[in-house]
Amino acid sequence: TDVGMTPTQSGFKVTPISHATMIINWDGTTIYVDPVGGAGSFAQYAKPDLILVTDIHGDHMSAETLSGLDTSATRIVVPRAVADKLPESLSDKLLILDNGKSMNLSGFMVEAVPMYNLRPEALKFHEKGRGNGYVIEHKGERVYISGDTEDIPEMRALKNIDHAFVCMNLPYTMTVDSAADAVIEFAPKKVYPYHFRGGDGMSDVDKFKRIVAEANPAINVVQLDWYPN
Repeated sequence: TDVGMTPTQSGFKVTPISHATMIINWDGTTIYVDPVGGAGSFAQYAKPDLILVTDIHGDHMSAETLSGLDTSATRIVVPRAVADKLPESLSDKLLILDNGKSMNLSGFMVEAVPMYNLRPEALKFHEKGRGNGYVIEHKGERVYISGDTEDIPEMRALKNIDHAFVCMNLPYTMTVDSAADAVIEFAPKKVYPYHFRGGDGMSDVDKFKRIVAEANPAINVVQLDWYPN
């Protein structure tokens, strides 16, 4: 197995690039999530069939990176706020998806789900409706990508999630305890802590794993190397 990749029986494999950026290879389809850091970061990987962008912040959206990638055969799913900030040259590739809407893309059902802050002091970071989390369903398997969010009711209400990518960093998203509490409630089969570098360094992912394991040992917490440098 390649280092940093986690294959499963169904042909689902994730490669962490950095922080919020990843590549998912799923039954031969290559999905880039929040590609930033320059096109060179992706040179060794298959070109994307699908790109998902969650929000307008620089750790999620990079017009320069998107413009530098080979997107000749790529569809780019974005919230409206992201579409408004991307250059005209990309506009014909964009599929705008609002919270609560979904679309079928070559056998992958992509649903935009809310992502937003709850704590009063953090409301300024992510208002409800601007960004997208995503649930992707393919052949009965479901993947959740949280984007920048707190432990919102819409996350807690998720059902039948096989792979969940859940953020946890202050001051921008949520505490490790809040993330763990939400994960325990919606009980994905596997949860991958990601997006855990905050204003004061890295969040305590080991603590997150401990809380989840004590509450429900059936949830598999998968720790990947999101911060290689």
